[in-house]
Amino acid sequence: MKYKRVLLKLSGEALMGDRQYGIDPQRLAEYAQQIKEIHDKGIQIAIVIGGGNIFRGVAGASNGMDRVQGDYMGMLATVINGMALQGALEDAGMQTRLQTALKIEAIAEPYIKRKAVRHLEKNRIVIFGAGTGNPYFTTDTAAVLRGVEVNADVILKGTRVDGIYTADPEKDASAVKYDTLTFEDVLSKGLNVMDTTAFTLSQENELPIIVFDMNKNGNLVKICEGEPIGTTVNV
Repeated sequence: MKYKRVLLKLSGEALMGDRQYGIDPQRLAEYAQQIKEIHDKGIQIAIVIGGGNIFRGVAGASNGMDRVQGDYMGMLATVINGMALQGALEDAGMQTRLQTALKIEAIAEPYIKRKAVRHLEKNRIVIFGAGTGNPYFTTDTAAVLRGVEVNADVILKGTRVDGIYTADPEKDASAVKYDTLTFEDVLSKGLNVMDTTAFTLSQENELPIIVFDMNKNGNLVKICEGEPIGTTVNV
């Protein structure tokens, strides 16, 4: 295996499957099986998941809602998704821990870095919910922050697109995919990989990012085996 410890970032929208909102149990089970493949090979896995399938704070703010209130609602949405993913992973036979940046003791541990690392060392999958616990910060930023804190080898950003393109491939048929990029390339070309805060944090800590299609079975394990899947952003 190329990596010993990974931080997997999933979007909330990915959990919708073909639905318009909410969680698709079939998609959840598919993700759990992919995660099990790399877990069975001894890779330590931390996960951050978004909440856009339930509520997005920015969208609420654009409709007149208080931004801070909206962002906290979005954080709670990520906890709901984390609980759903936790259930799917445990149904597939894995041990998990859900840690949240907001205290919700009845359903999750509070985020404590040392405990998170200890869980990973015991081969438990750790799901980080509620983002960073602060408004105005995205789950991309939370993913990179947690990745840096637990000394992950790489950020694996699972999306519905198979990498980074010169333009949006869903809108521009002439868009060309990049196999590798440097952080400087992304900035100079104005490519949209993660929000600026997350991207800068990743760059400063020399933590590589791989953007790949999570919906294609086998991609996750191939990346961990070192195959050139998706687009790699590195120093």
